[in-house]
Amino acid sequence: MLIGVLIELEAEVLDKIFTYSVPIHLNDKVKLGVRVHVPFGYQKLEGFVVKTNVSNNSDYEIKDIIDVIDDIPIINKELMSIGKYISDTCLCKLITAYQAMLPSAYKAKIKNEFKIKTIKYIKLNKDIVEINQYIEDNKRAKKQIEILNCLKNTEMIEKTIFDNTVVKKLVDKGLITIIEKEVDRFKINNILEKKNITLTDKQQNVANEIINHLDNNITYLLHGVTGSGKTEVYIEIIKEVLKNGKDALMLVPEISLTPQMVSRFTNVFGDNIAVLHSGLSNVEKYDEYRKIINRKVNIVIGARSAVFAPLSKLGVIIIDEEHTSSYKQDNYPRYHAIDIAKFRSKYNTCPLILGSATPSLESYARAKKGVYKLLELKTRVGMSVLPKINIIDMKEENKQKYSIFSKILIESIKDRLNKKEQVILLLNRRGYSTFITCKNCGYTHKCPNCDISLTYHKTNDMMRCHYCGYSANLLKVCPECGSSEIKDLGYGTEKVEEELNKLFYARIVRMDVDTTSKKGSHEKIIKDFKEEKYDILLGTQMIAKGLDFPKVSLVGVINADTSLNIPDYRSSENTYQLLSQVAGRAGRSDLKGEVIIQTFNPDHYSILLTKTHDYELFYNKEMPIRKMLKYPPYYYITIVRILSKDYKEGSIEATKVKNYIKNNISDSSIVLGPTTAFMFKLNNIYRFQCIIKYKKDDKLLKTLKTLVNHYKLNKLIRIEIDNNPNKL
Repeated sequence: MLIGVLIELEAEVLDKIFTYSVPIHLNDKVKLGVRVHVPFGYQKLEGFVVKTNVSNNSDYEIKDIIDVIDDIPIINKELMSIGKYISDTCLCKLITAYQAMLPSAYKAKIKNEFKIKTIKYIKLNKDIVEINQYIEDNKRAKKQIEILNCLKNTEMIEKTIFDNTVVKKLVDKGLITIIEKEVDRFKINNILEKKNITLTDKQQNVANEIINHLDNNITYLLHGVTGSGKTEVYIEIIKEVLKNGKDALMLVPEISLTPQMVSRFTNVFGDNIAVLHSGLSNVEKYDEYRKIINRKVNIVIGARSAVFAPLSKLGVIIIDEEHTSSYKQDNYPRYHAIDIAKFRSKYNTCPLILGSATPSLESYARAKKGVYKLLELKTRVGMSVLPKINIIDMKEENKQKYSIFSKILIESIKDRLNKKEQVILLLNRRGYSTFITCKNCGYTHKCPNCDISLTYHKTNDMMRCHYCGYSANLLKVCPECGSSEIKDLGYGTEKVEEELNKLFYARIVRMDVDTTSKKGSHEKIIKDFKEEKYDILLGTQMIAKGLDFPKVSLVGVINADTSLNIPDYRSSENTYQLLSQVAGRAGRSDLKGEVIIQTFNPDHYSILLTKTHDYELFYNKEMPIRKMLKYPPYYYITIVRILSKDYKEGSIEATKVKNYIKNNISDSSIVLGPTTAFMFKLNNIYRFQCIIKYKKDDKLLKTLKTLVNHYKLNKLIRIEIDNNPNKL
């Protein structure tokens, strides 16, 4: 038998399927989607079987495969189709698409050292009557009797507990047997109490609408205010999906949301869950993925890459907080999880549910036009009501010598601490100071690799670049003028935490990338705050979505302008979404919630409209601006980035690229640029870009493919294609 094998090769130009023959003794093991060892030149490589029973059209000597790695396919037919879809739409190699879909343990590579972890157990091999008789006849064999008596009370016991010599004697006599069981290295820690939830009439109506159409690939937009009980609706739908013998896939945008979400699902579905996200170790991902492939679980919960989970009987796909930018892959291949979910929804003829309190404008516009089915939950569950929101003008506060915290926020925090209630504070900027400058000459300490100032981290007294990872010691003397008048300006979560400790006698925990780098740290912080071991939770945007803390009655936003000042067409939308989401953490139980938003732009509509909790009003305000400027959802956007280590070479090629695109796409499409990208220099690479705006352009994909192929062999210039980017 001849098969087609796709191999991971470094050569960018090689994206082809190679023909190999299968020795007779391996015929039964070879299936579509398994990995095989193959000879390639002088190397031994791994590849995926993507074709079987191929004809012999090769112009080279066909060699035998060496071995079959997998017992069952790790890429099923559906995932093969998805890989082809990603390759075509994201303009990447097919092998790159497959590799992006898999955890490290299952990627095709030169060497694979991942192994199953097993534990040996012992169990009785005779009935109780025979065991009792043996004990009666061998009263002096005390250690043997101890083991047998233990096994009479339980099905099996770990072998290492007992003396190996004694165990061997019992095995030899046929009284016990040794079995080997696979062990999961990832343990789900339930951090929530089990509660019996009864859906409200509104929740049940929404759930029923979807349950009645489980055999259709309808995309639903579930627009529910924070605290309206969207998760309970998801659970009700999944219950019905499991009754029908099918599987469920649930995506969340942040690792920090996973512990609470998994706990809520575990309380209902037990251990019928696999978890996939970047916080797991490679061996844990290996174990979780095996559970899915071997159909030991029917529910998968995870972040963006979990959209590729190889569930074979998908009955529903749910994407919570669908508006979040983290569902878009920022590096090659630049896929969007929602696009993949739509593909899988159609492939499996099952519904896709997009849930959010603040949907993306694109999703809401599609729902308004009837492309998506709009479902709404406009009120919170039970006695909980949406919090009161106060907007504080920090220009006025600065005049009164209040810089980081306004007077009202300080007083409100004191009030909540006195009442033994909890507080959440948001500042979407980590580190201690945003930049270090010389008061004498104005010199600013920048990253030598990137076009950005370094951030000061006081915990390790280092300057760090958050883009390339460069770090340096804190400046003591200005390298330009020799002055020692070095000042740190701006503030991040580290400085705010320091100020909080000066102002309040309170237990404070900080949650940002720096404090959650260790394994299990997200889960521990959330669990400890839930158990009221802390009074104040200070964090970046990772605390803004999905978390549910009943004792939180106050939310403070330290600087609402952080996301508003980013030069991007989505800045207003991102600001409104972030503020609305973090405001939703307050007053989620019987305590009344209050939100204090500090800003230097109190009259900006994206901040002002958070007071009314009226998403529709924001949507109607933002849409005319998008239409006038020809931005999504009225136009699609594709960015073509031209990357080079040489500034002049990059600039020349960027102009050539712009001209080629303009001459080879539809006249109705708009090409802007070339301009420098937002991060002009990143890791010593200069970045230019052209922006293409279009409604429908049949020539565009072919033109972009030609461009990518043209620059494949160019060592000085690299081309990146980014469809529907998160930011310009």
